[in-house]
Amino acid sequence: MTQEDQDNQNFDERPSKSQVKREMLALQELGKAIVELSTDRIKQLPLSEKLRDAVLLAQRTTSREGRRRQIHYVGKLMRDAPAEQIRQQMDTWANGSRQETAYLHAIERDRDRLIDDDAALTPWLDAHPDVDVQAIRSLIRAARAEHKKNQALLPGQEPQRKHYRALYQAIKAATPSPDNVPSTTATTEPEHD
Repeated sequence: MTQEDQDNQNFDERPSKSQVKREMLALQELGKAIVELSTDRIKQLPLSEKLRDAVLLAQRTTSREGRRRQIHYVGKLMRDAPAEQIRQQMDTWANGSRQETAYLHAIERDRDRLIDDDAALTPWLDAHPDVDVQAIRSLIRAARAEHKKNQALLPGQEPQRKHYRALYQAIKAATPSPDNVPSTTATTEPEHD
């Protein structure tokens, strides 16, 4: 192979200017997304000290033009960062959050069905055979009575939610959580009535 053939082959293997520009813009957008994260999340990412400092400075910058320039600098520093690892971590946070929300909403739906409809208990018990049936029935009765009292409250009076929450926790304990839902964040119950 001649030198000219090798040069042509090397030229063909290099990315086009458009491809390089697309990659740079993608890194710029990733850097911008990192700047929008909380400080705790930023600490969890595999960033160099220089990049982490630049991100934190971008967060503190209040002028529009100064922030734009700082984010551009963050994008430039992203060229040396493990972008794929960062994307995977951010994707895990986003999907884990959606999965956790879906899990908690399913528990809420089960609770509301059990309170509203007597016929919902049998299928729910079939799906959760290890549950203490008497305890669940007792919690449902108490939650229904509590709900009925809450509907009769005057405006400004605080509704009671003790049994409502207890039923939620019992259903949650009987419902297996998805693998990637952190147990510390999945223990709180949303405030709905």
